[in-house]
Amino acid sequence: MIVRFPYGKEHLSYDFSGECLQGVLVSGLHGYTPQKQGVALIEEAMAAPIGSPRLSELARGKRRVVIIASDHTRPVPSRVIIPPMLREIRQGNPEAEIAILIATGCHRDTTREELIEKFGAEIVEKETIVVHRSTEKEKMVQVGTLPSGGALWINRLAYEADLLVSEGFIEPHFFAGFSGGRKSVLPGVAAKESVLANHCSEFIAHPKARTGVLQDNPIHADMLWAAKAAHLAYIVNVVINEKKEAIFAVAGDVEQAHLAGCEFLSGLCRVKPLPADVVISTNGGYPLDQNIYQAVKGMTAAEATVKEGGVIIMLAKSNDGHGGEQFYRQLADEPDIQKTMNVFLSRGRNETVPDQWQTQIFLRVLQRATVIYVSDAPADMVRQMHMTPATDLADALQKAKTLLKNETPTITAIPDGVAVMVVE
Repeated sequence: MIVRFPYGKEHLSYDFSGECLQGVLVSGLHGYTPQKQGVALIEEAMAAPIGSPRLSELARGKRRVVIIASDHTRPVPSRVIIPPMLREIRQGNPEAEIAILIATGCHRDTTREELIEKFGAEIVEKETIVVHRSTEKEKMVQVGTLPSGGALWINRLAYEADLLVSEGFIEPHFFAGFSGGRKSVLPGVAAKESVLANHCSEFIAHPKARTGVLQDNPIHADMLWAAKAAHLAYIVNVVINEKKEAIFAVAGDVEQAHLAGCEFLSGLCRVKPLPADVVISTNGGYPLDQNIYQAVKGMTAAEATVKEGGVIIMLAKSNDGHGGEQFYRQLADEPDIQKTMNVFLSRGRNETVPDQWQTQIFLRVLQRATVIYVSDAPADMVRQMHMTPATDLADALQKAKTLLKNETPTITAIPDGVAVMVVE
């Protein structure tokens, strides 16, 4: 009856003896053991690319090569992915001028310390690394119009490369279906206005813009179009376990290889709902639970199985606070969440404001259930964002019982809310 929940770089454990715990929703990823690990796993995938020649062949005769890499907010094991990619590029073309472009999307800059933690000191010292900034329009180039109707602007370094490739990881994504693959370009190295058009309220509200759904998902369609317009020629993507270790890898064509990774992931992390009065979720610990903004992802797993009018207990360290001033203000400045939702839904595709999409999804969760938030964030901040703060899981459960006026509510636990897809 003891369940361990990732929290920051540690775990919170709770003994549910005496509670009405219905079950624990866990991903099969955590029990999966690959035949190969680390660099060997990556090299095996790169030796048999899907729908593409080997990277060494693609690199022949290409002078300027750009590798799009994930930023500090993504637990991609870049230390084991980037070295084999660099080796194979140079095997095909020893004279290649290689740049690693950090796909920050609309996030803050990745610091040097975070780059060293991600890639290791040797790569940071020896390789050319450029951090993408979505607001630096002078460093962008327009390459067409997205299916959403927004202009696609992407980093000039990426677009003007003779060969554009990327690394990444595939996980369930709460509105793009899955992360990885095409997301390296949009939102990864796109201009802010292109990201805003893609994340419009109409698309976020679309019934197909949900975890695990690619077919007819308008957000995915935009992203895939952008990757092809940018001539993203090759990807190396991994699936990771709760220890952030790569357990599966795909390489090759941006669409075909990504789909193969998504199919593998789906086979392991789909779980059926266990409707309950109280659902406990997390964001899988560090680095995805550093702020409230990112924690919305884990809340959507709970949303899919909590009873209408129930309680979601979200465990996310949130040592960086809210994670976005506009996200915070959109919630804190208006006590009526339906009023805020109506404002968002009234905006057209090119009228999206920053962080609106995250707030929109958060509001959807709040309209279904009360959220009790266990974190290191200031209690006043949590309250201003329409949640109830709690000091620990025991405190949260007691507050849930008080809210529900029920000393024996049914409980479903989701130790890693970003690693499961809760679907019928």
